[in-house]
Amino acid sequence: MQNKKIKVFIIAGEVSGDVLGARIMREMDDAAFVGIGGENMIGAGLKSLFPMSDLSVMGVIEVAAHARTLTRRINQTVDAIVEMRPDIVLTIDSPGFARSVIKKLRKMPAGRALIADGLKFHHVVAPQVWAWRAGRAKKYAQTFDKLYAFFDFEVPYFTKYGLDTVAVGHPIADGLLGRKRKSHTDEKIITLIPGSRMSEVKRLFPIFRDVAHQLVADGYVGYKFVIPTVETTDAYIRQQIKHWDVKPELVTADMRYDVYEKTYIAIAASGTVSAELAMLHVPAIIIYKMNPITTWLVRQVIRVNWVSLVNILLNRGVYPEFLGPAATTENVLDDVQQLTIPSVRDKMTDALASADDLWRRPDGAPAALIAKSVRAAVRGK
Repeated sequence: MQNKKIKVFIIAGEVSGDVLGARIMREMDDAAFVGIGGENMIGAGLKSLFPMSDLSVMGVIEVAAHARTLTRRINQTVDAIVEMRPDIVLTIDSPGFARSVIKKLRKMPAGRALIADGLKFHHVVAPQVWAWRAGRAKKYAQTFDKLYAFFDFEVPYFTKYGLDTVAVGHPIADGLLGRKRKSHTDEKIITLIPGSRMSEVKRLFPIFRDVAHQLVADGYVGYKFVIPTVETTDAYIRQQIKHWDVKPELVTADMRYDVYEKTYIAIAASGTVSAELAMLHVPAIIIYKMNPITTWLVRQVIRVNWVSLVNILLNRGVYPEFLGPAATTENVLDDVQQLTIPSVRDKMTDALASADDLWRRPDGAPAALIAKSVRAAVRGK
């Protein structure tokens, strides 16, 4: 095995996972990869079985609406794994899809034969059982052989049930912490970040439009609006802004950090981007909308006070959050006005800076740590 290439079947279901997947791939020049990914993993050499956007679905109702497509993709993925006979299956986020694939493999004769021959299942990004039901960690312990969490506080939820779990730090921390934000620029940039899933973009975009129009109407002169886009939603966003009175500038995802460094205020969908903004100490407002039924169901089971990671890590509301019915133009505009007050901005950026040491590990970057662990798991067979 020492001289043969490691065969890795890798799966990422959304943009942040695609970025991390590409970094892991570049750390493993002794491996051959097959699987599912987006533009970053494709750029690192992956030939994706199908578009990653087919897996970028969130919410009970949204998943139900795409059930047929997801079932077909699960079957297609299982067949590809059986055909490839990889040494390891590495899944990144999208735990629902990952569990469905592995569950089916464990039930079928061909899959059981691969497992008996040493096939391992490693998963990156700890499912947020601490936010929902901690007991759900048991299901993941029965599914995966190893879990890579981002934070120390997540580890005990899974090791309690015997799942080998290690904290590797947040993957974007090494590239962002320490970058100097250009706070003194001629333009006051309002960055509007609608997310990477089409469903969330469609729900949030009217709020972004109305906020931009109202700020201009209220006399906020000299403000510039910028929207970073990703491959899954770029065409839709370009079509929508044709009807805006205020014309925002669109930038590609690979340019987003340059924009964030110059951003005066960000209005962002809940998700990985809130961590990116926090690491760059960008004043921000977090919003999110889901299907009303999904929103109701979430409220019945959620066990945390916040959804933004920086708020969770610091156990206080640094970033204001407007979720579900609270995500209104009026609420966002009120907080935009607050964030134009220097003392309010300074208080927020000081709090963001206090979280810097919580984002990363002292023993290396996440991609390198994961690649090393995957290699050891296979070479040690």
